[in-house]
Amino acid sequence: MIADLDKLIELQQTDTNLRRLKKSLETAENRRAEIEQEFEQHAFSIREIQGKRDNLHAKRADLEKQIAENKTYLERADRNLKHAQNQKEYETAMRETDALQKQIGAYETQVVEIMEEVEGVEKELTERADEINTLDGKRDAAIKEFDAVIAKNKAEFNTETKHRVTAFATLPPRLATVYDRLAQRSRDGIAVAEVVNGSCSACYVLLRPQVQLNVKKGDEIITCENCTRIMYIRSREAEATA
Repeated sequence: MIADLDKLIELQQTDTNLRRLKKSLETAENRRAEIEQEFEQHAFSIREIQGKRDNLHAKRADLEKQIAENKTYLERADRNLKHAQNQKEYETAMRETDALQKQIGAYETQVVEIMEEVEGVEKELTERADEINTLDGKRDAAIKEFDAVIAKNKAEFNTETKHRVTAFATLPPRLATVYDRLAQRSRDGIAVAEVVNGSCSACYVLLRPQVQLNVKKGDEIITCENCTRIMYIRSREAEATA
């Protein structure tokens, strides 16, 4: 394979890697936010359950307060009933006693229902205890791992950028111009495309047998007749085909 083609392939691999790294760095902030949001959704669902439990406890406490107050009123109504001096006072005390007993009974029924609901909530929290206890640690570990990957990508991007300058400078001016034109024209930045299974890997068009043969030789620059990208075949594939 001619040296210039080797240089083109190396430059293309560098540029492809730079595009990947650039995309990774440009989307890093959003992807980090997605990781945090994912853990926040888990945390929110747990807080919802805990909040429901706390609200149920507060509701039960309020009901028990109401029961205690109504029992106090009931004791007073019982005293009024015992000391009623006429039929009207007796009937009034009876109605009050009956109403208070019904109200206390209704409150006590609600307390039982709340206790049953609390039991279900506590059971769910117990089942998710491991998730609750490890959530913060897993979040911190995920963020730390992500930040490490981004830091590595930044360092690699800087190294590859310097390497790209050096690699590009070794190309003959004419080839450098052609490479830049092809790379800027394509959305994927591919100027040098590998031939895979007899087809251009950039536009997927099947190459004519003679073109495939010329590309396999690797002794001149061959472009795709469809997309005009510079083509090559990896040495091991060429050897295997031969």
